[in-house]
Amino acid sequence: MHTPRSATEPLSRDSSELRPLTGNEAIARGAWEAGVKVAAAYPGTPSTEILENLATYPAEDIHAQWSTNEKVALDVAIGASFVGQRALCAMKHVGLNVAADAFMTVAYIGVNGGLVMTVCDDPGIHSSQNEQDSRIYGMLGTVPVLEPSDAQEALDYTKLAFELSEQFDTPVILRGTTRLSHTRSPVAVGERNPPPARSFIEQPSKNVMIPAHARGRHVVVLQREAKLKEYLASAPINRMEIDDTSFGVITAGTCYPYVREVLPNASVLKLGASWPLSEQLLREFCSKVDRVFVVEELEPIIEKEVAALGFKVAGKEFFPRNGEFSPEVVRAGFVKAGILPAPPLDNGWTPELVIRPPVLCAGCPHTSSFLAVRASGARVAGDIGCYTLGCLDPLRGLDTCVAMGSSIGNAVGMAKAGETKPIVATIGDSTFLHAGLPALIDAVYNGANIAVMLLDNHITAMTGGQEHPGTGKTLRGEPAPRVDYEALIKAIGVKWVRTVDSYDLAAVHQSLREAIAYRGVAVLISNRPCVLDPVKIKGPPLQVVTEQCTACQSCMNLGCPALTWSDQWFEGRHRVQIDPALCIGCTLCAQVCTIDCIKPTAPVTA
Repeated sequence: MHTPRSATEPLSRDSSELRPLTGNEAIARGAWEAGVKVAAAYPGTPSTEILENLATYPAEDIHAQWSTNEKVALDVAIGASFVGQRALCAMKHVGLNVAADAFMTVAYIGVNGGLVMTVCDDPGIHSSQNEQDSRIYGMLGTVPVLEPSDAQEALDYTKLAFELSEQFDTPVILRGTTRLSHTRSPVAVGERNPPPARSFIEQPSKNVMIPAHARGRHVVVLQREAKLKEYLASAPINRMEIDDTSFGVITAGTCYPYVREVLPNASVLKLGASWPLSEQLLREFCSKVDRVFVVEELEPIIEKEVAALGFKVAGKEFFPRNGEFSPEVVRAGFVKAGILPAPPLDNGWTPELVIRPPVLCAGCPHTSSFLAVRASGARVAGDIGCYTLGCLDPLRGLDTCVAMGSSIGNAVGMAKAGETKPIVATIGDSTFLHAGLPALIDAVYNGANIAVMLLDNHITAMTGGQEHPGTGKTLRGEPAPRVDYEALIKAIGVKWVRTVDSYDLAAVHQSLREAIAYRGVAVLISNRPCVLDPVKIKGPPLQVVTEQCTACQSCMNLGCPALTWSDQWFEGRHRVQIDPALCIGCTLCAQVCTIDCIKPTAPVTA
């Protein structure tokens, strides 16, 4: 049997030191070793840890920053590339949608210092609003896409990406996925090796994309694609492993180890670059095997290229276009294709999984906001963040959610279309700075009659507690100017602006009613820090005086995970109890209790 090179064997090892790294940690290490000078990102799962780890390297080596959104992050990286420094920006797949305008143009401009975009897709939609394949952007922009299959390759391919970027005058996409980003494996690390300094290229025809210049650059882009295909025909990241020739599998990224686990003796073409594809390499492999399969996540990009060459190829008829792949998914596809025998039926007992619905944290300051919007009877346009969970029972406080910053624009459209209900847009602090500001300006400019709830929890909470311009700290934790939301919103032209304590339930309800009653744009800032990030907030927990509880269930409308039903009954209904390990003492349940039977377990001090 042919023994292929291990998937974890790097292209080159500068050191014998092995470290257990996740894919994201390895990408960060690879960028540092490659001599990156500037790195920027907006946090988004599964890409967040790339910049967090880059910020642990010496500041004199690399400037690492959170940017207000992904387009700004890419623009920052492009600026560093212009002046001859290697630069990296990181984002999740939907972040590339935000950065696409700059991306499509820098594809024409090319680079000076190497420019790499690490884009992490989310097959299976673990923490995203959609499931998309970023390789399509590589095709659209005629930009090479590298796909590491494990953490070692993540480090090696990151370094290679910068070399290719400078060699071929192109930005490079390094595509990760959730599984690569968060799976840990041994990685051989090396030392930092920055390239020689480069001077700014004094060439407006390359750097300034007016139409006359862009026409010529498009020709250069097409020539670059041909050169990349020629290079990739024999590049070591694309390797052909020939064994059983009755069939062969073409694959890339984390699908490769799945294929190798399921089919250890198969002939495999492992593509380290999934775009552009070398016709020469594909023809050579397909001519060596009797039957060709393509295993790729998510879209049939490689499959279509093989089919276009005239080969009969099977792919998406056996392997899905949706969901995250696994050895089980790959095995099932090859069973369906007749390559593997069907597994024996399991007649044993299979435990039923207990579904745990996602909920806001105990004491989450967003809870009161959604109690208020639900009580208002308004049509509520939601946004992306922890607070999107406000759409679920029992809060049921959202009607729509599209993309980062869409809530305010959606609310404007609802108002202008004649929606008869009051209209409220909810948006978090980080999301507001990311993409909400232009929409709020639009609302004022066009005289929309809407209320906006700015849910300020002082952090980018959904992705694990990252800083942003409203927190007063940088990525490295250094002091920074803090956005004054009231001053900013008033400067836009909003006349009705008010800040309210999120834990003052009566004030939240009353203030929202007043905001809705105001004719024009009103902004209510609901202000309380996240209870988990950057530090866990916990006061004396509350308790239910059981003998007084009438099981009215009012507190259960909060959806707080610290509140559960007890084994005690009152008039045919469960009484309520509070888990002291989860309760943070926010008092919201005490505020909604109809008979005042929820009390603190210890004196509350200011």
